[in-house]
Amino acid sequence: MRNSSRSNVDPFIVMDVMESARQAEESGRQIIHMEVGQPSTGAPQAARNAVADALENNSLGYTVALGLPALRQRIAKLYGEWYDVDLNPERVVVTPGSSGAFLLSFTALFDSGDRVGIGAPGYPSYRQILKALGLTPVDIETAAENRLQPVPTDLSGLDLAGLMVASPNNPTGTMLDHAAMGDLIAATQDQGAAFISDEIYHGLEYEAKAVTALELTDDCYVINSFSKFFSMTGWRAGWMVVPEDHVRVIERLAQNMFICAPHVSQVAALAALDCQDEMRENLAVYARNRQLMMEGLPKAGFDKIAPPDGAFYIYADVSNLTTDSRRLAAEILDGAGVAVTPGLDFDPLRGATTLRFSYARSTEDITEGLSRLTAFIAARG
Repeated sequence: MRNSSRSNVDPFIVMDVMESARQAEESGRQIIHMEVGQPSTGAPQAARNAVADALENNSLGYTVALGLPALRQRIAKLYGEWYDVDLNPERVVVTPGSSGAFLLSFTALFDSGDRVGIGAPGYPSYRQILKALGLTPVDIETAAENRLQPVPTDLSGLDLAGLMVASPNNPTGTMLDHAAMGDLIAATQDQGAAFISDEIYHGLEYEAKAVTALELTDDCYVINSFSKFFSMTGWRAGWMVVPEDHVRVIERLAQNMFICAPHVSQVAALAALDCQDEMRENLAVYARNRQLMMEGLPKAGFDKIAPPDGAFYIYADVSNLTTDSRRLAAEILDGAGVAVTPGLDFDPLRGATTLRFSYARSTEDITEGLSRLTAFIAARG
């Protein structure tokens, strides 16, 4: 049988790195994981307790397509707690992770062939999901002086149907403040384009609070997830906030694409929302790790980095070391036992000379990883 042209998407390179690291571990090596954006902690205790209770006392069948009403209401309340935004819970849609929200958003907003802007460097799956849906991803090459975030002048002449932004960004960890976010929203709307804000790393900030697009407009899509701040990657629970007149459109799509997000994950997510003190203990670990990385990476030889405002990544320019980041990442895994992600995942044009380092693991792992990287680069000359 033939494959569709839409299926010809690029691999998610970090997953290939994870597989190489797994094989190395299977052979008996101890690998330090700086490749994957996954907290080393699990779901909060109350979430696990709620699931245990549900397994005993709840059939955990289908929920309605938009998600458990109690969870939608509690997510809406979160916007009041975090941003002082009064959000109608009817606008909240629970999704199978943020990935499910991307599929729903792109399908609801765009027609085949539409051009959708994404910042480069940026999360690679935006590009591949757009391609798989028959849409045209338009890479916006962001500049270092703009902290690798798009600005309104970058949109000129691109003929976009939509713009996807992420703040904090993956892989850089940089954020948009109120003014920068507002300017991008205005520039997008002036072109008659849709504005989508990926806010999956909200809650993981170090010096200033991240800005939600909902502070500035209701005419946008906002996407978030329980994977990062709430430490629930494998549960595949996310959400999106859409304008009121888009809810029924999303509901029809969700009914047909997914039926619903996993019921058990929704139970866990509802409990997790009241575990924010526990989650901030994790944030304190990331803050320590961030400081160690900011001090240790330059000493190891990775001295061209964008200081991260949030998330748990550092993006480094390694043009002084290589013109093939994938090969360098393989050398580091083999020679130092540290898994890192090549920048090609995030920026097809410029990523051959960049690496992403994640500091989401334990402080002990970060300390050991930095020691190994320092020794590796010194030996490499």
